Amino acid sequence: MAGSVFDSALLARLFPTGDAGRLFGDSAQIRAMLLVEGALAKAQGGLGVIPETSAQAIARAAMEVQIDPGQLAPATGDNGVCIPALVAAFRAAMQAPEHAQYIHWGATSQDIIDTGLMLRLRQALTLAETGTRAVLTPLAALARTHAETPMAARTWGQEATPTSFGAVAAGWGAPLLALLHELPALRQSCLLVSLSGAAGTASALGPKAAETRAALAEGLGLGDPGRSWHTDRTPVLRIADWLGRITLALGKLGEDVAALRQSGIAQLAPAGGASSTMPQKQNPVDAAALVALARTGAGLSATLQGAAMQRQQRDGAAWFTEWMCLPQIVLGAAAALDIAARLCSGLQPDPARMAAPLQAGTGLIHAEALSFALAATMPRAQAQAAVKALCGEAQDSGTPLARLAARDWPDLDLTAIFDPAAQMGQAPADARAFAAGVAALPAPRT
Repeated sequence: MAGSVFDSALLARLFPTGDAGRLFGDSAQIRAMLLVEGALAKAQGGLGVIPETSAQAIARAAMEVQIDPGQLAPATGDNGVCIPALVAAFRAAMQAPEHAQYIHWGATSQDIIDTGLMLRLRQALTLAETGTRAVLTPLAALARTHAETPMAARTWGQEATPTSFGAVAAGWGAPLLALLHELPALRQSCLLVSLSGAAGTASALGPKAAETRAALAEGLGLGDPGRSWHTDRTPVLRIADWLGRITLALGKLGEDVAALRQSGIAQLAPAGGASSTMPQKQNPVDAAALVALARTGAGLSATLQGAAMQRQQRDGAAWFTEWMCLPQIVLGAAAALDIAARLCSGLQPDPARMAAPLQAGTGLIHAEALSFALAATMPRAQAQAAVKALCGEAQDSGTPLARLAARDWPDLDLTAIFDPAAQMGQAPADARAFAAGVAALPAPRT
């Protein structure tokens, strides 16, 4: 078994991360940090903090130089961070010591690493937005098509009252739709540069520290926090939380789809989930993967939250913990979105099988509707007690609840009470409202 399912060639189809996977490789991290070093030099050159000619040379070299991650490994192991080795390698690669001496001027390792991380998280959020829309599109189609397709709702694993499959699909998608609406504010408030120096005081950056930070933010298209956030991990936590809630929402979808598949009221296409020995099996593999990703993500999120309680002005152990958790949270969300888009596009509900529990047996699923109809002519508590007694009789005798109700209340119009299509409440409207909400989404940001 690979050290991470996201790095495994064997499991690449089971837990696919797509383009997001490339954002959390060593080469991508180094490229992002070099871009930060180049942008920092450019900002400082524009403000006269370092010579303009050196700034231009550093910015140009940052776009061109290639640094092997393996070259940095020994020093990173010794120092706990890769920046000292990266800066040394960058200076050597420039072959222009008169300019290279100004690389990393006044910054600290965490400034470069955190800002580089934000560049990659920005791309990860863009990919997540695209992936979320790819899940919402088939869910909206299911909600619209099956807005009035009755099925039994289940609470505590038992049949409760009628709903519609469209409303169920809308319930899966509603959290995702809400998350998309949160995304603009998340980007604005959490995608930030870090430039505060060794202890968060920006002392080595000189009197133009604040101007330099603002110029760096503008150059990279990130926000200026106006302060140090070395030990305030709120920006990272909020982005991780947003991605974690995607994974949790899709985990709930996976749980439900597995149950629908177990009951036979939904089929999955294309066919998969073959057993090595049982020819009849079609295991809900994608649904199970979504659940596994959600469970794992929840544990990682808890650990990441704990790592945010950092000691003093810099905390190596807490920072290392973040490095271990955050990429897995991001990649887990990416994999879940890829899987869910495929799963939802191939989900095929069976209306006839959905209707069967509503029509078969003793009809106890309509007990709530009967009790509220009786409440129009007697106190609510009395009506509920009467129907509860009738349900017991129906279970003991096997007599349909509708027949017993007709016996005890012959003047009561039972037609609508025992009609599933008339007892779905707001389910059809909720399904259509969700589909309309997806259709009304603004175009993605380019």
